[in-house]
Amino acid sequence: MSDTPFIITIDTEGDDLWARPREITTRNAEYLPRFQSLCERFGFKPVYLTNYEMAMSDVFVEFARDMLFRGAGEVGMHLHAWNSPPLVPLTSDDFHFQPYLIEYPDPLMKEKIKVVTRLLEDRFDQAMISHRAGRLGFDGRYAAMLLDEGYRVDCSVSTGLDWSGTPGDPNGKGGTDYRTFPDRPYFFSPSDISVPTTGGLLEVPMTIRSSGLSRRAPWVYRIPLLHRATHRLVSPALNHLCPAESNLRGMLRAARAARAEGAHVEFTLHSSELMPGGSPTFRNVSDIERLYEHLEVLFEELSTWCRGITLKEFHAWFVEPPGKAASGSPGHRLFDRDAGQEMAGA
Repeated sequence: MSDTPFIITIDTEGDDLWARPREITTRNAEYLPRFQSLCERFGFKPVYLTNYEMAMSDVFVEFARDMLFRGAGEVGMHLHAWNSPPLVPLTSDDFHFQPYLIEYPDPLMKEKIKVVTRLLEDRFDQAMISHRAGRLGFDGRYAAMLLDEGYRVDCSVSTGLDWSGTPGDPNGKGGTDYRTFPDRPYFFSPSDISVPTTGGLLEVPMTIRSSGLSRRAPWVYRIPLLHRATHRLVSPALNHLCPAESNLRGMLRAARAARAEGAHVEFTLHSSELMPGGSPTFRNVSDIERLYEHLEVLFEELSTWCRGITLKEFHAWFVEPPGKAASGSPGHRLFDRDAGQEMAGA
C-alpha cells in the first residue's frame, strides 16, 4: 500500500442549509452510520467537522462518541456564525443572508469560537484540534483566535476558488479569494494566511486540481459560451474531490493528479448530502444510491494507494522529526510543486 495520506472531511451540519431554513433540523445524523461503515470497510477515518446544531443533536453525539471510542475517526469544529451563540444580529435577517464569521466584530467572533469549542469539548470529552470555517470564510484574525483556543490544523482553503462574489452580509465584501493559495499543506502566520512559514496553524487544503485543458488553454474558460460548452462536453476547469462539485470521473482525476504530484488527498462532503432531500444535489433515494455507487468505486481505488488518516493524525505526522519517518508511518514531508522544494514541519 502506498503512503499517500487520505483525509475524509465531513462538514457536519443541519439539513439542507442551502434552503436557508429558520428552524434547522438534524435528521441527517441518522444517515451517518451507513457512510461510516463504508469508510471503515476500506480502512478510512472520517473527520466530522461539527457545528452548533449537530453538537446539540443527541443522535449525532451518540454516534460520534462510539466512533471516537473505537478510534474510527475524529470530531473537529465547523462554525456557522448566523446560528451559533451568542446570537447578536449582524444583518436585517441573518438566517437569510448567512453572514460569514469574519464579517462580525472581533469580540463576537472570539466568543462564538469559544462557545462552540467548549460545547464540543463537553459533548465529546476531548480537546478540539481541527477546524473548517463555515462557508469557507477565513482570514488571519480567525486563524489567531483558533490558535488561542488550542486548534492546530485547519482545512478551509479551497485552492483555485474565489468566494468574494458569494455574499454574506449584503454590505460586506463576500467570502475569501483562494485563487493564489498553495494546494499543499503548509504552516502559516495569521499575518498572511496564504504564505507558508515555519510555525503556527497547519493548513491542509482541499484536493482541487485544474483540468489538463485548463492548464494548456486557460483562455477557453474565460469566454462564457466556450466555458459552458467545454464544462459540459469536455471537462470543468477544476476537478474537486467532492461529489457535490464533480462527478466520479472528475473526482478520480483530482485524486490521481494529487498522487502524481506527491501530495495528500482530501475528500469533502456535507453530512446532509448523505440524506435524501438533505441538499440541492442529492434530492431523492436514487440520488443517494448513485452517490454510494460512486463512493464505492472511488474508495476502492484509493484504498490501493492511500492510507486513511484524520486531520489530528496528519498534523502529528507532518511535524514528526525526520529521524522517526522510517518507522512505517506515512512520512513527514510533502513536495511543494510551486516552490520546487520539500516542505517539512519544522
